[in-house]
Amino acid sequence: MTPARFAEITDRYSSLRLALVGDFCLDRYLEIDPAKAETSIETGLPVHNVVRVRSQPGAAGTILNNLCALGAGTIWPVGFCGDDGEGFELHRALAAMPGVRLEHFQRTPLRRTFTYCKPLMMHPGQAPQEQSRLDSKNWEPTPALLAGEIWNSISDLRFKVDGVAVMDQVDIPDTGVVTSRILPLLGSFPHGNPGTPVVADSRRGLRGWPSVTFKMNLAELSTLTGLAQDASLTQIGEAARALAEQNGREVFVTLSERGILGAAPSGEVEHVPCLPLRGPIDIVGAGDSVTANLTVALAAGATLREAIELANAAASVVIHQLGTTGTASVPQIRGLLLQG
Repeated sequence: MTPARFAEITDRYSSLRLALVGDFCLDRYLEIDPAKAETSIETGLPVHNVVRVRSQPGAAGTILNNLCALGAGTIWPVGFCGDDGEGFELHRALAAMPGVRLEHFQRTPLRRTFTYCKPLMMHPGQAPQEQSRLDSKNWEPTPALLAGEIWNSISDLRFKVDGVAVMDQVDIPDTGVVTSRILPLLGSFPHGNPGTPVVADSRRGLRGWPSVTFKMNLAELSTLTGLAQDASLTQIGEAARALAEQNGREVFVTLSERGILGAAPSGEVEHVPCLPLRGPIDIVGAGDSVTANLTVALAAGATLREAIELANAAASVVIHQLGTTGTASVPQIRGLLLQG
Protein backbone atom coordinates (compact mmCIF):
# COMPACT_ATOMS: atom_id res chain seq x y z
CA MET A 1 0.00 0.00 0.00
CA THR A 2 1.36 3.40 -0.92
CA PRO A 3 1.39 6.33 1.54
CA ALA A 4 -1.08 8.16 -0.68
CA ARG A 5 -3.53 5.26 -0.70
CA PHE A 6 -3.14 4.78 3.06
CA ALA A 7 -4.02 8.44 3.59
CA GLU A 8 -6.94 8.25 1.14
CA ILE A 9 -8.54 5.39 3.09
CA THR A 10 -7.82 6.52 6.65
CA ASP A 11 -8.77 10.17 5.99
CA ARG A 12 -12.33 8.92 5.46
CA TYR A 13 -12.58 7.41 8.93
CA SER A 14 -13.60 10.68 10.60
CA SER A 15 -16.72 10.94 8.43
CA LEU A 16 -17.92 7.35 8.92
CA ARG A 17 -21.16 6.49 10.73
CA LEU A 18 -20.92 3.06 12.31
CA ALA A 19 -23.05 0.73 14.41
CA LEU A 20 -21.53 -1.76 16.84
CA VAL A 21 -23.95 -4.53 17.79
CA GLY A 22 -23.03 -6.99 20.48
CA ASP A 23 -22.19 -7.99 24.01
CA PHE A 24 -20.50 -5.18 25.89
CA CYS A 25 -18.74 -6.08 29.10
CA LEU A 26 -16.65 -4.36 31.72
CA ASP A 27 -13.00 -5.37 31.84
CA ARG A 28 -11.91 -4.78 35.43
CA TYR A 29 -8.20 -5.16 36.20
CA LEU A 30 -7.14 -5.67 39.83
CA GLU A 31 -3.44 -4.88 40.26
CA ILE A 32 -2.04 -6.89 43.19
CA ASP A 33 1.19 -6.05 45.00
CA PRO A 34 2.73 -9.40 46.12
CA ALA A 35 4.96 -7.50 48.56
CA LYS A 36 1.82 -6.64 50.53
CA ALA A 37 0.64 -10.26 50.84
CA GLU A 38 -1.04 -11.24 54.10
CA THR A 39 -2.67 -14.25 55.68
CA SER A 40 -6.26 -13.94 56.87
CA ILE A 41 -6.58 -14.25 60.63
CA GLU A 42 -10.12 -15.57 60.26
CA THR A 43 -9.54 -18.23 57.60
CA GLY A 44 -5.79 -18.78 57.35
CA LEU A 45 -6.03 -18.21 53.59
CA PRO A 46 -3.76 -15.89 51.57
CA VAL A 47 -4.87 -12.26 51.22
CA HIS A 48 -3.98 -10.50 47.95
CA ASN A 49 -3.96 -6.73 48.42
CA VAL A 50 -5.18 -4.75 45.44
CA VAL A 51 -3.30 -1.48 45.03
CA ARG A 52 -4.95 -0.24 41.82
CA VAL A 53 -8.20 -0.93 39.97
CA ARG A 54 -8.58 -0.20 36.23
CA SER A 55 -11.82 -0.58 34.32
CA GLN A 56 -12.51 -0.28 30.60
CA PRO A 57 -15.10 -1.51 28.08
CA GLY A 58 -14.46 -5.09 26.98
CA ALA A 59 -15.82 -7.70 24.52
CA ALA A 60 -17.75 -5.55 22.00
CA GLY A 61 -16.35 -2.65 24.01
CA THR A 62 -12.86 -3.65 22.90
CA ILE A 63 -13.95 -3.20 19.29
CA LEU A 64 -15.38 0.18 20.30
CA ASN A 65 -12.07 1.16 21.93
CA ASN A 66 -10.34 0.40 18.63
CA LEU A 67 -12.92 2.26 16.52
CA CYS A 68 -12.41 5.32 18.72
CA ALA A 69 -8.62 4.97 18.54
CA LEU A 70 -8.95 4.96 14.74
CA GLY A 71 -10.91 8.22 14.82
CA ALA A 72 -14.22 6.89 13.50
CA GLY A 73 -16.68 9.77 13.23
CA THR A 74 -19.92 8.57 14.86
CA ILE A 75 -20.47 5.21 16.57
CA TRP A 76 -23.75 3.85 17.89
CA PRO A 77 -23.25 0.96 20.35
CA VAL A 78 -26.28 -1.35 20.28
CA GLY A 79 -26.38 -3.46 23.42
CA PHE A 80 -27.09 -3.33 27.14
CA CYS A 81 -25.67 -3.30 30.62
CA GLY A 82 -27.22 -3.97 34.01
CA ASP A 83 -28.54 -1.38 36.42
CA ASP A 84 -25.69 -2.14 38.82
CA GLY A 85 -22.31 -0.78 39.83
CA GLU A 86 -20.47 -2.45 36.96
CA GLY A 87 -23.10 -1.09 34.57
CA PHE A 88 -22.55 2.41 35.96
CA GLU A 89 -18.81 2.10 35.31
CA LEU A 90 -19.34 0.70 31.81
CA HIS A 91 -21.90 3.32 30.82
CA ARG A 92 -19.71 6.12 32.15
CA ALA A 93 -16.71 4.81 30.21
CA LEU A 94 -18.72 4.54 26.98
CA ALA A 95 -20.15 8.04 27.41
CA ALA A 96 -16.64 9.51 27.73
CA MET A 97 -15.44 8.07 24.41
CA PRO A 98 -15.19 10.40 21.39
CA GLY A 99 -17.90 10.08 18.76
CA VAL A 100 -19.96 7.58 20.77
CA ARG A 101 -23.73 8.06 20.93
CA LEU A 102 -25.64 6.01 23.49
CA GLU A 103 -29.30 6.37 22.53
CA HIS A 104 -29.31 2.71 21.40
CA PHE A 105 -27.44 1.37 24.44
CA GLN A 106 -29.82 0.11 27.13
CA ARG A 107 -29.40 0.17 30.91
CA THR A 108 -31.77 -2.42 32.32
CA PRO A 109 -32.58 -4.05 35.68
CA LEU A 110 -33.45 -7.21 33.71
CA ARG A 111 -29.76 -8.11 33.20
CA ARG A 112 -26.55 -8.04 35.19
CA THR A 113 -23.55 -6.36 33.62
CA PHE A 114 -21.29 -8.83 31.83
CA THR A 115 -17.94 -8.45 33.63
CA TYR A 116 -14.48 -9.93 33.23
CA CYS A 117 -12.56 -9.37 36.47
CA LYS A 118 -8.84 -9.90 35.84
CA PRO A 119 -6.45 -10.04 38.83
CA LEU A 120 -2.90 -9.11 37.86
CA MET A 121 0.15 -9.87 39.99
CA MET A 122 2.49 -6.87 39.61
CA HIS A 123 6.20 -7.63 39.90
CA PRO A 124 8.65 -4.70 39.53
CA GLY A 125 10.40 -4.70 36.16
CA GLN A 126 8.25 -7.54 34.81
CA ALA A 127 5.15 -7.85 32.70
CA PRO A 128 1.91 -8.22 34.73
CA GLN A 129 1.12 -11.85 35.58
CA GLU A 130 -2.57 -12.58 35.04
CA GLN A 131 -4.27 -14.79 37.63
CA SER A 132 -7.48 -16.85 37.36
CA ARG A 133 -10.28 -14.62 36.04
CA LEU A 134 -13.59 -13.97 37.83
CA ASP A 135 -16.48 -13.65 35.36
CA SER A 136 -20.04 -12.38 35.84
CA LYS A 137 -22.47 -13.41 33.06
CA ASN A 138 -26.15 -13.89 32.30
CA TRP A 139 -27.23 -17.51 32.07
CA GLU A 140 -30.93 -17.07 31.30
CA PRO A 141 -32.42 -16.04 27.91
CA THR A 142 -32.51 -12.34 27.10
CA PRO A 143 -35.98 -11.04 28.03
CA ALA A 144 -38.30 -10.51 25.05
CA LEU A 145 -38.81 -6.84 25.95
CA LEU A 146 -35.08 -6.15 25.81
CA ALA A 147 -34.63 -8.17 22.61
CA GLY A 148 -37.42 -6.10 21.06
CA GLU A 149 -35.66 -2.86 21.97
CA ILE A 150 -32.47 -4.12 20.33
CA TRP A 151 -34.46 -5.11 17.22
CA ASN A 152 -35.91 -1.60 17.05
CA SER A 153 -32.46 -0.03 17.37
CA ILE A 154 -30.95 -2.09 14.56
CA SER A 155 -33.96 -1.44 12.38
CA ASP A 156 -33.67 2.30 13.01
CA LEU A 157 -29.95 2.34 12.13
CA ARG A 158 -30.22 0.08 9.08
CA PHE A 159 -30.10 2.87 6.48
CA LYS A 160 -28.18 5.45 8.55
CA VAL A 161 -24.76 3.83 8.86
CA ASP A 162 -21.79 3.18 6.58
CA GLY A 163 -20.67 -0.01 8.35
CA VAL A 164 -21.55 -2.40 11.15
CA ALA A 165 -19.43 -4.55 13.46
CA VAL A 166 -21.06 -7.43 15.33
CA MET A 167 -19.59 -9.22 18.35
CA ASP A 168 -21.46 -12.23 19.78
CA GLN A 169 -19.50 -12.97 22.95
CA VAL A 170 -21.82 -15.05 25.13
CA ASP A 171 -21.35 -18.77 25.81
CA ILE A 172 -25.01 -19.78 25.61
CA PRO A 173 -27.20 -18.85 22.60
CA ASP A 174 -29.93 -16.25 23.14
CA THR A 175 -28.50 -14.99 26.46
CA GLY A 176 -26.86 -11.90 24.95
CA VAL A 177 -27.57 -9.19 22.41
CA VAL A 178 -27.43 -11.25 19.20
CA THR A 179 -30.44 -13.51 19.69
CA SER A 180 -32.21 -15.66 17.10
CA ARG A 181 -34.71 -12.82 16.73
CA ILE A 182 -31.95 -10.37 15.81
CA LEU A 183 -29.94 -12.55 13.43
CA PRO A 184 -32.14 -12.18 10.29
CA LEU A 185 -32.11 -8.39 10.66
CA LEU A 186 -28.30 -8.34 10.47
CA GLY A 187 -28.52 -9.74 6.95
CA SER A 188 -30.87 -7.00 5.78
CA PHE A 189 -28.37 -4.13 5.58
CA PRO A 190 -27.86 -2.87 2.01
CA HIS A 191 -25.75 -5.15 -0.19
CA GLY A 192 -24.03 -4.24 -3.45
CA ASN A 193 -21.65 -1.43 -4.35
CA PRO A 194 -21.98 0.78 -2.43
CA GLY A 195 -23.34 -1.39 0.34
CA THR A 196 -23.02 -1.53 4.10
CA PRO A 197 -20.34 -3.96 5.31
CA VAL A 198 -21.53 -5.98 8.31
CA VAL A 199 -18.47 -7.68 9.85
CA ALA A 200 -19.52 -10.41 12.29
CA ASP A 201 -17.59 -12.48 14.83
CA SER A 202 -19.05 -15.05 17.23
CA ARG A 203 -17.22 -17.08 19.85
CA ARG A 204 -19.64 -19.95 19.15
CA GLY A 205 -19.01 -19.83 15.40
CA LEU A 206 -21.10 -18.41 12.56
CA ARG A 207 -23.13 -21.44 11.51
CA GLY A 208 -26.69 -20.39 10.73
CA TRP A 209 -25.84 -16.69 10.39
CA PRO A 210 -27.30 -14.64 7.53
CA SER A 211 -25.33 -13.17 4.63
CA VAL A 212 -22.88 -10.93 6.45
CA THR A 213 -19.10 -10.64 6.25
CA PHE A 214 -17.64 -13.50 8.27
CA LYS A 215 -14.58 -12.90 10.44
CA MET A 216 -13.33 -16.11 12.04
CA ASN A 217 -10.27 -18.10 13.02
CA LEU A 218 -9.11 -21.34 11.41
CA ALA A 219 -10.77 -23.57 14.03
CA GLU A 220 -14.11 -21.87 13.38
CA LEU A 221 -13.70 -22.19 9.62
CA SER A 222 -12.85 -25.87 10.06
CA THR A 223 -15.95 -26.48 12.18
CA LEU A 224 -18.14 -24.70 9.64
CA THR A 225 -16.74 -26.29 6.48
CA GLY A 226 -15.09 -29.56 7.55
CA LEU A 227 -11.65 -28.25 6.57
CA ALA A 228 -8.74 -29.99 8.30
CA GLN A 229 -7.01 -27.99 11.04
CA ASP A 230 -3.64 -28.61 9.35
CA ALA A 231 -4.89 -27.39 5.96
CA SER A 232 -2.53 -25.55 3.65
CA LEU A 233 -3.03 -21.90 2.75
CA THR A 234 -4.31 -22.99 -0.64
CA GLN A 235 -6.93 -25.22 0.96
CA ILE A 236 -7.93 -22.49 3.41
CA GLY A 237 -8.28 -20.08 0.52
CA GLU A 238 -10.49 -22.50 -1.39
CA ALA A 239 -12.77 -23.03 1.63
CA ALA A 240 -13.01 -19.29 2.31
CA ARG A 241 -13.72 -18.53 -1.36
CA ALA A 242 -16.53 -21.08 -1.49
CA LEU A 243 -18.05 -19.61 1.66
CA ALA A 244 -17.77 -16.05 0.33
CA GLU A 245 -19.44 -17.03 -2.94
CA GLN A 246 -22.21 -18.81 -1.04
CA ASN A 247 -22.87 -15.83 1.27
CA GLY A 248 -22.29 -13.06 -1.24
CA ARG A 249 -20.06 -11.33 1.32
CA GLU A 250 -16.36 -11.37 2.21
CA VAL A 251 -14.83 -13.98 4.51
CA PHE A 252 -11.77 -13.21 6.64
CA VAL A 253 -9.80 -15.90 8.45
CA THR A 254 -7.22 -15.07 11.11
CA LEU A 255 -4.35 -17.56 11.09
CA SER A 256 -2.30 -16.62 14.15
CA GLU A 257 1.39 -16.54 13.18
CA ARG A 258 0.46 -17.05 9.51
CA GLY A 259 -1.39 -13.74 9.28
CA ILE A 260 -4.84 -13.16 7.78
CA LEU A 261 -6.52 -14.59 4.68
CA GLY A 262 -9.54 -13.06 2.99
CA ALA A 263 -11.87 -14.09 0.17
CA ALA A 264 -14.44 -12.11 -1.80
CA PRO A 265 -17.64 -13.25 -3.56
CA SER A 266 -15.92 -12.45 -6.86
CA GLY A 267 -13.50 -15.34 -6.21
CA GLU A 268 -10.57 -13.12 -5.20
CA VAL A 269 -8.39 -14.54 -2.41
CA GLU A 270 -5.69 -12.56 -0.61
CA HIS A 271 -3.26 -13.58 2.12
CA VAL A 272 -1.09 -11.22 4.18
CA PRO A 273 1.56 -12.78 6.49
CA CYS A 274 1.87 -11.49 10.04
CA LEU A 275 4.52 -8.88 10.79
CA PRO A 276 7.69 -9.90 12.70
CA LEU A 277 7.52 -9.91 16.49
CA ARG A 278 9.26 -7.01 18.22
CA GLY A 279 9.40 -8.36 21.78
CA PRO A 280 7.08 -10.05 24.32
CA ILE A 281 3.45 -10.32 23.25
CA ASP A 282 -0.04 -10.59 24.74
CA ILE A 283 -2.63 -11.72 22.19
CA VAL A 284 -5.67 -10.53 24.18
CA GLY A 285 -7.69 -8.11 22.05
CA ALA A 286 -5.92 -8.83 18.76
CA GLY A 287 -9.01 -10.38 17.16
CA ASP A 288 -11.19 -7.43 18.18
CA SER A 289 -8.72 -4.99 16.65
CA VAL A 290 -8.96 -6.98 13.42
CA THR A 291 -12.77 -6.73 13.47
CA ALA A 292 -12.64 -2.97 14.06
CA ASN A 293 -10.09 -2.34 11.31
CA LEU A 294 -11.85 -4.54 8.76
CA THR A 295 -15.10 -2.67 9.43
CA VAL A 296 -13.73 0.85 9.04
CA ALA A 297 -11.51 -0.07 6.10
CA LEU A 298 -14.34 -1.69 4.12
CA ALA A 299 -16.71 1.16 5.02
CA ALA A 300 -14.05 3.60 3.76
CA GLY A 301 -13.78 1.80 0.41
CA ALA A 302 -10.66 -0.32 0.93
CA THR A 303 -10.09 -3.31 -1.31
CA LEU A 304 -9.96 -6.82 0.10
CA ARG A 305 -6.16 -6.80 0.33
CA GLU A 306 -6.00 -3.25 1.70
CA ALA A 307 -8.45 -4.13 4.48
CA ILE A 308 -6.35 -7.17 5.43
CA GLU A 309 -3.12 -5.16 5.42
CA LEU A 310 -4.59 -2.55 7.75
CA ALA A 311 -6.09 -5.13 10.11
CA ASN A 312 -2.91 -7.19 10.16
CA ALA A 313 -0.79 -4.18 11.11
CA ALA A 314 -3.30 -3.17 13.81
CA ALA A 315 -3.15 -6.65 15.36
CA SER A 316 0.64 -6.43 15.44
CA VAL A 317 0.41 -3.15 17.36
CA VAL A 318 -2.06 -4.60 19.86
CA ILE A 319 -0.24 -7.82 20.71
CA HIS A 320 2.80 -5.86 21.84
CA GLN A 321 0.75 -4.06 24.54
CA LEU A 322 1.14 -6.11 27.72
CA GLY A 323 -1.21 -6.36 30.69
CA THR A 324 -4.13 -4.64 28.98
CA THR A 325 -6.55 -5.10 26.10
CA GLY A 326 -4.90 -2.72 23.68
CA THR A 327 -5.82 -0.59 20.70
CA ALA A 328 -4.11 0.62 17.53
CA SER A 329 -4.31 4.17 16.18
CA VAL A 330 -3.86 5.33 12.59
CA PRO A 331 -0.35 6.74 13.29
CA GLN A 332 0.71 3.45 14.93
CA ILE A 333 -0.61 1.42 11.99
CA ARG A 334 1.04 3.79 9.53
CA GLY A 335 4.36 3.39 11.32
CA LEU A 336 4.30 -0.39 10.87
CA LEU A 337 2.65 -0.66 7.48
CA LEU A 338 4.70 1.98 5.72
CA GLN A 339 8.02 1.58 7.51
CA GLY A 340 10.98 1.54 5.22
